[in-house]
Amino acid sequence: MSSDKHSKELRRLALSVLQPGFTGTEAPDWILRDIADGLASVVLFSRNIDTPEQVARLTARLRAENPDLIIAIDEEAGDVTRIESATGSTRPGNFALGAVDDTALTEAVAGGLGDELRAAGITLDYAPSVDVNSNPDNPVIGVRSFGLDPKLVSRHAAAWIRGLHSAGVAACAKHFPGHGDVAVDSHHGLPTYDADRARIAKDALPPFRAAIEAGVRAVMSAHLLVPAFDPDEPATLSHTLLDGLLRQELGFDGMIVSDAIEMGAVTGRYGIDGAAVRAVAAGVDALCVGGENADEGTAHLLVTALVDAVVTGRLTEERLAEAAGRVQEFARWSAGLSRSAAGGPADNGIGFEAARRALRMTGTAVADALPLTAPPHVVELAPDTNLAVGNQTPWGVAAPLAERLPGTTSVRVGHRELSAPEVTPSSYALEPAAGRPLVVVVRDAARHAWMAGALSELVAARPDAIVVEMGLPGPVAPGAVHISTHGATAASGVAAAEVLAGTAPDTAG
Repeated sequence: MSSDKHSKELRRLALSVLQPGFTGTEAPDWILRDIADGLASVVLFSRNIDTPEQVARLTARLRAENPDLIIAIDEEAGDVTRIESATGSTRPGNFALGAVDDTALTEAVAGGLGDELRAAGITLDYAPSVDVNSNPDNPVIGVRSFGLDPKLVSRHAAAWIRGLHSAGVAACAKHFPGHGDVAVDSHHGLPTYDADRARIAKDALPPFRAAIEAGVRAVMSAHLLVPAFDPDEPATLSHTLLDGLLRQELGFDGMIVSDAIEMGAVTGRYGIDGAAVRAVAAGVDALCVGGENADEGTAHLLVTALVDAVVTGRLTEERLAEAAGRVQEFARWSAGLSRSAAGGPADNGIGFEAARRALRMTGTAVADALPLTAPPHVVELAPDTNLAVGNQTPWGVAAPLAERLPGTTSVRVGHRELSAPEVTPSSYALEPAAGRPLVVVVRDAARHAWMAGALSELVAARPDAIVVEMGLPGPVAPGAVHISTHGATAASGVAAAEVLAGTAPDTAG
């Protein structure tokens, strides 16, 4: 083969292992050119989404260049949502599904999501998260997990995958080998999972085994250090974890996708180009390049880095070709899955039903306090969210409650606002709620000292306060009535508002 032809073939192989994002709601010229040159995948985020019709037009334009193009999305149908980022998810998310613990419901929710994604032209969903959230201080998983018990997570991971596949959309189990027992957000730093091999096998791996048995054909690696297997490199860059554990021990023969390769946990040490080369060398088949700055320059930087790594011997051409082959195999399979699916109703309300069934109420005054007989004052204590969730997605109880109880007033305050001397419990909560019900909405109060302190102060001043926890329930349930939604999606907010206003339909479970 001439050097010119060889160089062109290496570039085609390098392009085929990228799964780049892009900006805008129309396909940019550079993406279309790269698809023609061998790019086999793209990934969509909220910045690419306006309406279902627009997404369908976008994906049709992309697929006109390659009918088997993998079009992925990071849609967990919970607190992490792209397809409904402007309004909040109409499904309650994994932790709520785990709280209900009805695998038929989980499968139905995933099937409904799959119908929506397939209608929009999407063939791969970077979901479900099958992490076991064994560390309550975890800053990045939390309610994205089905729960704290590996057996529960395993059965719901399998149900979710079955539901999504039945609708013609490929699932992706993440974040291997398990991101649930860490205390650092890998978007910014490198978390460490310090368990020994026996504990990892017992706590973190069962959901991945269940996902593989359920037919998952894509697994996403985690950017975290697992010293029991590899003391030097995070999982995404570790041959020991990707080939030794995932492929050899667990028997996975599908496509390994990296978590977003621009995340600080891997780029902090090697830069984005160095991390990409090391990831493919370690066993990653597809590099997710999803950052907000995803552009032609970044994609072509990575192509050049991969080609140069082959030329200089840091990456074998055989490994790059193997990765490209796995991507092409997955592309053919996922396109066939999409074409063979029958499809179902766009929305049958199953997400709202699931959110209602996930509500849990405790307290001494439930019967007396609910439903509310007067419009309340709602205080929402708002944490900063991580990059996976995003700050732009609406959440809370105040807006849906005001629709059901006109006259409801509300305020949302964060840590920075509460640190101002003029912002006191009286000013933002007690005076506006004088003579009226007080509803306090929190999100992971047990994980935020400032929020737990503000909540304690308000409940001490108003023992009749109703508390709505929209994150992980803590060890203590303050308030005369305590409502746990197990997630902060739009569906969960509506379910809580219905209970407060007395408009909830009867729901078993």
